[in-house]
Amino acid sequence: MRRSPIVCLAAFIALDAYAAGFGLKPGLWEVRVVKQVIDGADVSAQVAGATAQLQQLMANMPAEQRARIDAMLKDKGVSQGSDGNFRVCVSPEMAKLDKPIVDQDGHCQPLTIKHSGNKRTYEFNCTANGVTSSGKGEATVGDDLITTQTDATTKSASAGTHVMHNESEMKYLGPDCGDVKPSAVPKQ
Repeated sequence: MRRSPIVCLAAFIALDAYAAGFGLKPGLWEVRVVKQVIDGADVSAQVAGATAQLQQLMANMPAEQRARIDAMLKDKGVSQGSDGNFRVCVSPEMAKLDKPIVDQDGHCQPLTIKHSGNKRTYEFNCTANGVTSSGKGEATVGDDLITTQTDATTKSASAGTHVMHNESEMKYLGPDCGDVKPSAVPKQ
């Protein structure tokens, strides 16, 4: 089965980036994919290639169209830097949450959360839009860097079963998000 790197990247942003939702300071964070494995195949290079293609596509768009897409992303609390990494603006309300955020819509809440020093571990199991997801993750929280590893299995009638492993880093860039709106606090 051929997997779209853009779909893989979207899955990463939807799951792994917000999985480190606890331990965040309010402000602008940069999210970088370190490694992504789907069904045993390392697709990290494909994700990087898709990101580069997306950057080129954006650069070649008419200025008005590019501005609309940038504005739409920023309205959702996300922007893409010139290096291809994504930036998210974390609101003070989101930073106060002491739990991982598995999805922005609140369909999937963590089952367990454990704190041990600077490590946070969690497990989740949920169904939304015909897709069942279950897994576990660990975040290591530093002052300005959070590293996250998440292992998940997704099942759906249309796409079958897939096993994913994501590793990411979130680096704190500062309290000022500029023109990127803060992320919304997920529904509870």
